[in-house]
Amino acid sequence: MAQMSEQDQMDPKGLIRESFRIDGIDMSQCRSIFLDWALSLPGGIDNRDAMQRLLAKYEDGQPDHPMVIVLREGLAEVVKPRRRGGWRSRDR
Repeated sequence: MAQMSEQDQMDPKGLIRESFRIDGIDMSQCRSIFLDWALSLPGGIDNRDAMQRLLAKYEDGQPDHPMVIVLREGLAEVVKPRRRGGWRSRDR
């Protein structure tokens, strides 16, 4: 079996790539594609790193494209998950 290139790992289904080829795509369609992309990332791939790499690839050519905006929003909203519950969250 052929090994995936680094770029293929960042967009394994080619969803982000294809979004840039769709004429007239809007923000809601890009958000839907983005969600599908995020759910299809292989384990071990950092989603923040993947978004940064995809932005680096596509942003210069189409800075106002809705997918670029969605990727930027995704980066702005990514936060590390915080642990909830457990003994540390209980009042003493």
